[in-house]
Amino acid sequence: MEKELVEFVVKSLVDNPDEVFVNKVEGEKSTILELHVAQDDVGKVIGKQGRIAKAIRTILSASATKDGKRAVLEILD
Repeated sequence: MEKELVEFVVKSLVDNPDEVFVNKVEGEKSTILELHVAQDDVGKVIGKQGRIAKAIRTILSASATKDGKRAVLEILD
């Protein structure tokens, strides 16, 4: 569920939604989501002083906590 949540939020923010990919790496108690976006859209996902990235991580954390897990979002170039 977290993967779809991140994809939906990020695709709403960027200019090239077709180039948004989220890779999910499952751990025992945590999940790592690796976010790939177009080079031009990296700034839009991170935002000024990282505010948008922090907001996405907060939403992701709340969703994962509901399931009793921990989720980490990594924004890759």
